[in-house]
Amino acid sequence: MNYKGAYEFGIKELEKAGIVEAKLDARLLLERICETDHSDLFAHPDRELTEKELDGFMEFIARRAKREPVAYILGQWEFMGLTFDVSGDVLIPEQDSEFLVEEALRHCEDGMNFLDLCTGSGCIALSILNFTNNTRAICTDISKEALLVASKNAEKLGLSERADFLETDLFPKEVKKFDLIVSNPPYIASDVIGMLAPEVKDYEPRLALDGDSDGLGFYKRIVAMAPSYLYSSGYLIMEIGYDQAETVKKLLEENGSYHEIEVVKDFSGNDRVIKACFY
Repeated sequence: MNYKGAYEFGIKELEKAGIVEAKLDARLLLERICETDHSDLFAHPDRELTEKELDGFMEFIARRAKREPVAYILGQWEFMGLTFDVSGDVLIPEQDSEFLVEEALRHCEDGMNFLDLCTGSGCIALSILNFTNNTRAICTDISKEALLVASKNAEKLGLSERADFLETDLFPKEVKKFDLIVSNPPYIASDVIGMLAPEVKDYEPRLALDGDSDGLGFYKRIVAMAPSYLYSSGYLIMEIGYDQAETVKKLLEENGSYHEIEVVKDFSGNDRVIKACFY
């Protein structure tokens, strides 16, 4: 089978499985297995696949047809212009989370120390480190497996000396002050997870999705505990669900330790990030 034929076969199989982005997914999987890029489809459509390449591509297509995310099949994903390793132990870095990084960069000056709660793949903390100088991060997660992925990403990006990874339930047991705290915590209500797309509910780690019965469990804890870990005028910046802005804002207001509370929308106009300055 030639390159174009394999690509068209992949599209048909994925479309039959109800994959909306069938063309993109088939192309990404074909490029990975053949070690090619987008131009090859146009420049060398008649290139014959080796038996090994064809078998590998068929396996990839079969996995995607079962709704396994492309990122997990490839084992990596792009975020903030960087490539991160991913596995079923961590959430796939999403473009929406880039808004969290961008807001953090507005408040993270060179030389600052910050805390990243629920670090997962480490994509948020490592992106901040990558685009700043002489900053340091402590990255926490309750999942040992997630921390292994994050640590590997730090090593690949040459950031290991500036990032420490700590297995704990949110905050470090030893209280230390930081200039900034960032987090993309689990924020989906428990009974909603079963209604999500198969790629999410069947493959992404529930531990990183489940925000308790109301989706607010982690926000309540973070808002209450963050003041003990922030310097005066330090910022708490968190990703939120599209319908959680008013509730999380109220949590911050009622706590009484924060001011300059602001909600940031994403490109779709949805509330995406909330930030607040500690007095």
